[in-house]
Amino acid sequence: MNFFVGMKQLFISLALAALMAVPTMAFAQDNGNDKAEEAEKKMQEYIDKEVEKLVITLNLEYWQEFYADSTLNHNIKALNDEYKALSSAKVSNRDLYIAAQDRWEEKTYESFHRFLNEKQWAKYLKNGAAREQKARDKRKLKAAGGKKSNSE
Repeated sequence: MNFFVGMKQLFISLALAALMAVPTMAFAQDNGNDKAEEAEKKMQEYIDKEVEKLVITLNLEYWQEFYADSTLNHNIKALNDEYKALSSAKVSNRDLYIAAQDRWEEKTYESFHRFLNEKQWAKYLKNGAAREQKARDKRKLKAAGGKKSNSE
């Protein structure tokens, strides 16, 4: 019972938006303030759109909308800043970018868990957050060099 097809892939879309914003922001810095402002405006429009999807899909209260908006604004911008730092340091290891993405997605996941009620949280998980959490856990385990045992 999905209201938005894209809601199932919230974290994927957040990551893609952040990834797309990095080159846009880097290009914008090279070409003046207007481009930087335009990139910032696009990022804000994306965040606003995602918050609106959450409000409609999860039937958020006004105070929950505030927390969702604050969380996404902070975390997406922090991820973008981290990507810019990696890029300016000429880091080419894709795993470091993925680790940064996973770190900020995990923070978003944890934040949302704090302010969503049980029914909203269940719907949020069903709409893709649980699948994304499982994928992050799998990548984290792989990065640590561990393997899942049969008992897990």
